[in-house]
Amino acid sequence: MSSAGISSVHNFTTAIRGLLAKAQKVKPDGGVEPALTTQELEGGVDKIGKHNGATNKDYAAIETACRNIFYALLASTSIEGPPFGEVWNLLDIISILSDLEICEPSLLFWLVEELLDTQTIDGCRIVFDYLDSRRERITAKHFKAKNLIILRACNELLRRLSRAEDTVFCGRVFIFLFQSFPLGDRSSVNLRGEYHVENITVFENFPPKAELNLDDGMEVDQNEERTETEKIAGKTEAAMEQAKAALEHPANSSKAVKSDAEDEEAREKPADMDTLYPIFWSLQENFSTPTRLFDDINLENFRKGLSITLVKFQEVQQDLQARGISKLHDDGKRGVKRKRNGQEDELSSSFNPKYLTSRDLFDLEISDLAFRRHVLVQALILIDFLLSLTTKAKRKLEHTSNKSVLYTYALSEDNAKWATGMRSEIATYLQQGPEGKFYYRMVDTVLSRDKNWVHWKAEGCPPIQRDPVSAEEFSEAEKGTQKACANKRLRATPMGSLDLKFLLDGGDTDGMEKLKDPERYTLPTAESFRGPIAEDDFDIEMAKTGEEKQQATDARASKLWRTLRIASKSRLNLFDRIDDGNNLQALFQPEEEESKEQTEVDGTEQTSDQPTKESISNGTEQKMVDENGVEAPLEMTAK
Repeated sequence: MSSAGISSVHNFTTAIRGLLAKAQKVKPDGGVEPALTTQELEGGVDKIGKHNGATNKDYAAIETACRNIFYALLASTSIEGPPFGEVWNLLDIISILSDLEICEPSLLFWLVEELLDTQTIDGCRIVFDYLDSRRERITAKHFKAKNLIILRACNELLRRLSRAEDTVFCGRVFIFLFQSFPLGDRSSVNLRGEYHVENITVFENFPPKAELNLDDGMEVDQNEERTETEKIAGKTEAAMEQAKAALEHPANSSKAVKSDAEDEEAREKPADMDTLYPIFWSLQENFSTPTRLFDDINLENFRKGLSITLVKFQEVQQDLQARGISKLHDDGKRGVKRKRNGQEDELSSSFNPKYLTSRDLFDLEISDLAFRRHVLVQALILIDFLLSLTTKAKRKLEHTSNKSVLYTYALSEDNAKWATGMRSEIATYLQQGPEGKFYYRMVDTVLSRDKNWVHWKAEGCPPIQRDPVSAEEFSEAEKGTQKACANKRLRATPMGSLDLKFLLDGGDTDGMEKLKDPERYTLPTAESFRGPIAEDDFDIEMAKTGEEKQQATDARASKLWRTLRIASKSRLNLFDRIDDGNNLQALFQPEEEESKEQTEVDGTEQTSDQPTKESISNGTEQKMVDENGVEAPLEMTAK
């Protein structure tokens, strides 16, 4: 390093130590909180970045100065003591310098990565307390220069942690990554669709020595002991082969499927624990490598193994429920509420990153509800993978570009029907037990959302983050909205409107008055069409050409239809006399007869009210009733 470089490092070191002295006055207790700000440093940051743009030479000098101070503090202080607060203050100062582009943006996480490497697990928890409290601030700017270092540091820390003992801390690390990286980042997408084939489940092929029926008091030599052990091992291998043969179809064809009779027999006779043990743990190989099921033999074995496992789970569930009911009756005095709460706490806190495969623990694991649910959720994930390989489901992904997650294998209709039925049975089983419906709803929601992520991955992970709307675009959209919602004043002559001057008759009479004529809207009578129809009949007879005859026929049909429509309201009973409109007189004849009869009746009544001369001359006593209702002779009335 040149002398100029040494002097610049010395100057930056002095300036940063001055900032640490000011920070010590602001935070004398030396804790993680609160975070330092530029105002609290009283302009000390401006002295470091006194010129507008920092060069690569300045970046290197500032980084060297920060590292020297950082290493000196690590060597002289413990992370659990108050003096270690100077390290947190130094990291805050570096964060401020990186946001102002005075130093390298990724310098902060370089030092955090080295700090995690130098601390124990308890010390790393304290470091993550600092990272959690500053997450939004340290990832707000220049994230592209920091993302790889964040990912590398967190992955190295996860490799050191035990998922069984440091489960909560692992969760904190994952949550920090999820909150730091954007939702559409490709860092954890697994674009190539690789599976965790290194996750191999090893289970016992022989029973434990405690199960061997050997007499402790019998003295045998080493050769006889070995011979006896080999015999027992041979019997065990035979039993294992028999259990394995139970999974294989007796037919030679690899495409043969299980019949309904075999399904019923398997459900009626659940397998014992010894037979279920190798069948159950062999399913894990399919869970870790689903592409094995593209082979018809492996798929058939998986179908049978999962069916046998589910039947055994149902048997265990019924057995435990029966024993639990009886136990509750016996211990009713001790209170059921406390026991139920304890069971719920046990279910909520049960977490195992990898279950043990010992035969001695198999019975206890099968009786654990959390264990059974964990295995069936694995089965649901694999069944959803199989259902995504049907012909109908693959059509939806034909346009996608990421061919590494698309498979040429297509699931047959029989296997698809089995997968759908098995998924329904597993869903029904998961809804049983304490909070079963809530548990299944949570699992189903996660699996449904995972399908969307799979589709997004198959499309090549297009960006899902949209840039914020600029101020100019927002202003234009606001003006357009106001213009669209404003009150509009109609023009005197709008574009495309029709000129209505033709309604004026010679300029003196308003044509609107003609539109108000009652003849335009009053319903005419049926008799009003009688004359026009007769004229149309005459025109039909006198027509000289076919066109004239057709016009007259159409006019008569129009008037006839309107006549019948009006007459149907009062003379519907006369329609049977009309012969297809030819005998129309029958529709009007009854009205004429009624009017004639009414006239005759009126005349008769009028003559009967007056006494005749002959009756008066003969002196016939005609009695009439006066206004008071008294009868009187007609003669007296006449006088």
